[in-house]
Amino acid sequence: MAGGRPHLKRSFSIIPCFVFVESVLLGIVVLLAYRLEFTDTFPVHTQGFFCYDSTYAKPYPGPEAVSRAPPALIYALVTAGPTLTILLGELARAFFPAPPSSIPVTGESTIVSGACCRFSPPLRRLVRFLGVYSFGLFTTTIFANAGQVVTGNPTPHFLSVCRPNYTALGCQPPSPDRLGPDRFVTDQGACAGSPSLVAAARRAFPCKDAALCAYAVTYTAMYVTLVFRVKGSRLVKPSLCLALLCPAFLVGVVRVAEYRNHWSDVLAGFLTGAAIATFLVTCVVHKFQSRPPSGRRLSPWEDLGQAPTMDSPLEKNPRPAGRIRHRHGSPHPSRRTAPAVAT
Repeated sequence: MAGGRPHLKRSFSIIPCFVFVESVLLGIVVLLAYRLEFTDTFPVHTQGFFCYDSTYAKPYPGPEAVSRAPPALIYALVTAGPTLTILLGELARAFFPAPPSSIPVTGESTIVSGACCRFSPPLRRLVRFLGVYSFGLFTTTIFANAGQVVTGNPTPHFLSVCRPNYTALGCQPPSPDRLGPDRFVTDQGACAGSPSLVAAARRAFPCKDAALCAYAVTYTAMYVTLVFRVKGSRLVKPSLCLALLCPAFLVGVVRVAEYRNHWSDVLAGFLTGAAIATFLVTCVVHKFQSRPPSGRRLSPWEDLGQAPTMDSPLEKNPRPAGRIRHRHGSPHPSRRTAPAVAT
């Protein structure tokens, strides 16, 4: 906004692009996530196991719904938490704008599409950030499910639900003379347990719940850090970000404590979700910063004009301007030192 009047910009491609490009891509991502999660379009890789392997012999903790961190609670938190944070942040930014001197980049323009549609900067920012967040949430689900389908790593309770017939498989129980497992079972029909439980027990790496929590927390923490401005305190934003990190960490601890995942599965999920969130914030929404109204980036010379400067000591010299004598007596014109740019 310059001179109290908003910048206007006409665009006839914003609505078709949103309807025929952005919505289609988001629909494809949602469909692929659904296929990987709830159908057998992509069968899970059947990975073998050692007889009497204690790594996969933990007791069955029960269905996911009875967990201390059930999927319904996790999905509600990763959906509602960032959405409310971004909504409140953009409303506060719209109704309580920061002073013009504290905004590093010129505000966005109000886009006029056709004769009736006007998209103000707050509305565009809200749709942009929430749309990118939704895209990343389903993308994280795809990455986690794809990793589970491709690797087929068993969970810590895999043998409890598999219930293999060790006698028919020719497995010898461990003895003092032979402590380690003696045979690697690759038979497709080695498990006598429920096929649905066995299939679910083969989807451990990476942990999808940890990936979703890490994605939501990283995206929200970066939004709070880069957008919120708190004067007079340096600990408000770090405290809020650490408070957001605690639930994600607790979800990973619960998954390991209930023998639903290994620590390696949880750490891989954390890295997957955090990497996707960092990429989207850095490269797609450009750290939640507004762009110039002309739609172009500032050139280096234009950017230098807005950088803070330091006065040269020669400009504060009380000696009157004129010709300054050289050491050997030869006159030379006085020179003014250009303002140095603070780095």
